[in-house]
Amino acid sequence: MLIKKPAEFRYSEITPKSDYQNRRRFLASVPAAMLAGSQLFSPRRVLAAKLPNLVQSPLSTTGEKPNPYSDVATYNNFYEFGTNKDQPAKLAQEFRTNPWTVSVEGEVAKPRKFSIDEIMKLAPLEERIYRMRCVEAWSVVVPWVGYSLSTLLQQVAPTAKAKFVAFETYYNRAQMPYARGIPFPYVEGLRLDEAMHPLALLTVGIYGETLPPQNGAPVRLVVPWKYGFKSIKSIIKIKLTSSMPPTSWNIINAQEYGFYSNVNPNVDHPRWTQASERRLGELRRRATLMFNGYGEQVADLYKGMDLQKNY
Repeated sequence: MLIKKPAEFRYSEITPKSDYQNRRRFLASVPAAMLAGSQLFSPRRVLAAKLPNLVQSPLSTTGEKPNPYSDVATYNNFYEFGTNKDQPAKLAQEFRTNPWTVSVEGEVAKPRKFSIDEIMKLAPLEERIYRMRCVEAWSVVVPWVGYSLSTLLQQVAPTAKAKFVAFETYYNRAQMPYARGIPFPYVEGLRLDEAMHPLALLTVGIYGETLPPQNGAPVRLVVPWKYGFKSIKSIIKIKLTSSMPPTSWNIINAQEYGFYSNVNPNVDHPRWTQASERRLGELRRRATLMFNGYGEQVADLYKGMDLQKNY
């Protein structure tokens, strides 16, 4: 029998974890005699949503233990699937992420659309353990899987006019009937030099597996030195622009959510302090770190800027 090597699997061939777990539970409850000779349960290739051949990145956060998977997969901000933290894990499970394309356009010499399979194969997938800090003063440590966003952007050859990068989330009311609370589609943006920084991660997985829907499947951004809402989920469009693009939370309330949104313990949110945070699963609070602890890598991006005015 010919068996494919893991690297040859396409995203479309990966069986979601919920499918194979439910199938195993169902099979365990059915008498063997009922399955004998049945084509309904004929053998099929089952890949446990694992992402093969991961490289352990030197860019990982060191010395911090990741939160349990259950924390990361059940406590989410994803307003397309409800405004409560526990809703996305419940309401996003039927979200269809295949087929999927990401259009990269604007001030580029080689605009193109990437399928999710092309994105998965564009570069070796790295596992990076990053801290994430939410503007509501909670934090989490996650083993993300992906590669630097710059790898994708280099494929389209940004022109001299490109100064910013705009992102857009997929939105379909039929698939997201519980979407509420903000205007849709969700949009975000970075300066081009921020987007090209090695720490800015184009993300396709967590904990060695493909992203679950509530965490931004099939492809999202992770920018670990900024507040979590900058790390846009379920991306369908990336556009390089000459001017600063609109961003969802800045549009909604510019007094509370600036374009840059770098983690800064010295700039409080108008309704709560940013000087301390609570790690998911812990009762104690800990001091918030400037740039979420990534200052040594990214502080030069903001040299000479007033980081209280440009919050």
